Amino acid sequence: MHAPWLWAVFTIAAAGAQTLRNAMQRELIGVLGPVGATQVRFLFGLPFGVAFLVLVRLASGVEIPSLESVPILWTAFGAVAQIVGTALMLAAMRERSFVVAIAYIKTEAVQVAIFALIFLGERPTPSLIFAIALATAGVLMMSWRNPAAGVVNSWKPAALGLFGASFFALAAIGFRAAVTGVATPSFVIAASLVLVLGLAMQTVALLAYLLVLDRAAMLAILRAWRSSLFAGFMGALASQFWYLAFALTSAARVRTLALVEVIFAQLVSFRMFREGMARNEWIGMVLIVVAVIVLING
Repeated sequence: MHAPWLWAVFTIAAAGAQTLRNAMQRELIGVLGPVGATQVRFLFGLPFGVAFLVLVRLASGVEIPSLESVPILWTAFGAVAQIVGTALMLAAMRERSFVVAIAYIKTEAVQVAIFALIFLGERPTPSLIFAIALATAGVLMMSWRNPAAGVVNSWKPAALGLFGASFFALAAIGFRAAVTGVATPSFVIAASLVLVLGLAMQTVALLAYLLVLDRAAMLAILRAWRSSLFAGFMGALASQFWYLAFALTSAARVRTLALVEVIFAQLVSFRMFREGMARNEWIGMVLIVVAVIVLING
């Protein structure tokens, strides 16, 4: 048995780790490009994913099960969608500020609820729908920039962010289905196993792409191994917590609570990138916090 609020702890931990990973990846875009910076989270995250699985196996005493075709296919589906989503997110970050790019990506909560209903038959509750609406309004509020203030609201970063959100939503559905499909009594083992499988698939796929089409980026990744190692660790840690949360509750609940990442991103943006905060961003942040309260109480 586990505490009913444990999924929320995993989700908030995942959002915090993911914020740090995104910040590190944004720093690497200029050197590695979007695809190279995307590969960093997978290539350098895989060893940590394997270490997590080994530690969980030793601590729990539960055997690692053999994977059947259904969770493997769902993992592959989620892995491909996550690659595309990450590349689009990093491209959006190159066009706009860190916080605005994350805000566009976090419109995925609405899409997750829709895709979860279509693919998994998970019907959202009224309180979840209300929380999604509040949080999405907060995200959109935070992403707006007033043209009178000298900032142009371009369609390109919005399009990149919104399409990236769609792929992240599909990835959440894929990984949720994969984790719940693993035949084991331990949800921690299931989450750790899917993490390793997904990272391995993603590493091989992007390695093949870079070796064929962009060997210079692959060499640049190896040269930037110190920064890449931290990004890989935080990426693997974030994914571990996401999958643990997916094992305990619906993808829509997890991804709605995950909107606290926008608040974390604002703090990182201020500390690392010296990007200020406007009034509309404060209002959006309040809406997200209210949505989180509604979600947890609901």
